[in-house]
Amino acid sequence: MPNRNLADIRIHYQKDALDWDKLAADPLVNLRQWIDDAIADHLYEPTAMMLATVDAELQPHARVVLLKGLDSGLVFYTHYTGPKGQDLAHNPKAALTFFWPEMERQVRVEGRVEKVSAEESDRYFASRPRDSQLGACASAQGQVVANRAELEARFADMAAKFAGKAVQRPDHWGGYRLVPHRLEFWQGRPNRLHDRLVFKRQADGVWATERLAP
Repeated sequence: MPNRNLADIRIHYQKDALDWDKLAADPLVNLRQWIDDAIADHLYEPTAMMLATVDAELQPHARVVLLKGLDSGLVFYTHYTGPKGQDLAHNPKAALTFFWPEMERQVRVEGRVEKVSAEESDRYFASRPRDSQLGACASAQGQVVANRAELEARFADMAAKFAGKAVQRPDHWGGYRLVPHRLEFWQGRPNRLHDRLVFKRQADGVWATERLAP
């Protein structure tokens, strides 16, 4: 395998520009539009976002999750007892980042995370493919397993348990909603002079705006 010089890998951004006349006053409307653009362009995993949390020892953790709802906040689903859930139980502040390299766009979102209602989690769980439902029941997310066979055996046990009937959402699995107080829209530009437009929610709920240097 060739030993490539990583410093030599460079992409020149030049697809678009970003100014306030291209954005609505509500940043969540803009986020919805950019996600719709990514879907329309048939990008791979257009709703993928990096979720960053902090544990009880102040160690940051980041991983990719999928956006499953966008209303007053950004909704994703996971195991409440897994590492993400443990981090959020200790510190409900988190950050999300979308990156669509094909469009040379990025969105950073920061805010406070809360659990969605049990009814909302039930509705989403019921909409999932059956095998995904069984996988959620079988997996003790983040815990050590001896091997792949152990995990597949758990899945088989769940399949047998729910044979011929609907799979019930386990209590340890459900949704979170990140309610943002800050969103930054980033558009790649030539010469690394990228456009960065920021929305910050004020105490009265109004969004203040500012442009940042790249």
